[in-house]
Amino acid sequence: MIEAVGLTKSYGAKTAVYNLNFQVQPGKVTGFLGPNGAGKSTTMRMMLGLDRPTSGTVTIAGQPYHRLPNAPRQVGALLDANAKHGGRSARAHLLCLAQLSGIPASRVDEVLGIVGLQDVAGKRSKGFSLGMGQRLGIAGALLGDPQVLLFDEPVNGLDPEGILWVRNLMKKLASEGRTVFVSSHLMSEMAQTADHLIVIGRGQLMADLPVRDFITQNSTGFARVRTPEGDAQARDTLVRVLAEAGGQVLTEPDGALKVIGVPLPRISDLAHGADVRLWELSPHSASLEEAYMRMTQGAVDYRSTQDPHHAAAPQFQQQQPQQPFQAGPPQQPYGLPQPQHAAPAQPAYTPEDAR
Repeated sequence: MIEAVGLTKSYGAKTAVYNLNFQVQPGKVTGFLGPNGAGKSTTMRMMLGLDRPTSGTVTIAGQPYHRLPNAPRQVGALLDANAKHGGRSARAHLLCLAQLSGIPASRVDEVLGIVGLQDVAGKRSKGFSLGMGQRLGIAGALLGDPQVLLFDEPVNGLDPEGILWVRNLMKKLASEGRTVFVSSHLMSEMAQTADHLIVIGRGQLMADLPVRDFITQNSTGFARVRTPEGDAQARDTLVRVLAEAGGQVLTEPDGALKVIGVPLPRISDLAHGADVRLWELSPHSASLEEAYMRMTQGAVDYRSTQDPHHAAAPQFQQQQPQQPFQAGPPQQPYGLPQPQHAAPAQPAYTPEDAR
C-alpha cells in the first residue's frame, strides 16, 4: 500500500503539491489523473525518494522509500522511458539493473519475454521506437517482481495492440494482489483499466473514489431522441412538450435531440400524449473523459480562447506564499472545491456539490 499524509512540496514560493492525503490500495489498478502541471510527477518522485517533501510523508508498505530493504525488489517504477544508455542493448540495460539490485540474471530474459522484446534483446536501445522504449521501461519496472508498481504514462507511443497488452498487464498485476498506480492522460484507456481514481488539480486532491462513482458525481446522463425525418412539426411539438416538462433539449450534429433532465419513460409518455412517433429513444451515460473535463476545467492554467469551456472556467485566487508550511487541518489555498471521497454509508458529497 502507498499512503500520503499531508504531503506538501514547495520550490521557493511555488507550491507544487499541497497537503495531499490518500491511500493506494493493493489488488486494484488506481489511476492518477490531473491536468499538466497538477503535481502528478512531483508526487510520484516523492514516492520514490527522488524529491524530498517540504512537509508531510509518503510511505510504501509503511516505510519511506529510502528505508525499504532492497527497494527495487519491493517497488518497480517507470517514470521516464528515456532513462537508459542508448549504446547498450535491451538485455545489457536490464542486466545492469539486475546486478545493481542483486536480482538473478535469469530474470532478465523472463521480463524480456513478458514485454515482447525477446527478439530484439541484443539490439541497442537507441534504435528503438518510442513504443519499444516504453516496453523496455516496463521490463525494468517488473525486473524485481515487486509488489508495488508505479507507471507514468505507460502507453505512451504504443500502438493499439500494445495499449491492449498494457491494459491486460495492469489488470493481471492487480489481480495478483499487487499495488498498481498509473498516471495517464488517456481517459478512454483509464476508463477500461482503472478500478479507482485519485485526481489532483494545482497540487491539491480533488477526488479519491471508484471510477464509476467519479463518473456519476461529475456528469449528467441524457437521452437521445429522434423523430421521423422530414417531420418538422412532430419534432417541434416534441421539443415544446419536453421543455414544458422541465427538460433541457439540445440538437445533436446529426439532427437527433439530446434531452437532459427527463427520464426515458417520461419522454415516451410525453411523445405518446402528443401523438409524436419516435424512431429512437436511447439512454446515454457520460464518459470518464466528460466527467474528468467537467471536474478539472477550473484547475487548468492554460486554455485556448476557442475552447467552449474558456469563458465558463472559474478563476481561482492565487495562493499567498506561506513560509514555512505548517502541518494542520486541510486548507484550500487555490479556491478548489473540497475533494470527493467514496463514502461507506451516506455520500459525503452530492452531484450538485461536485458541479
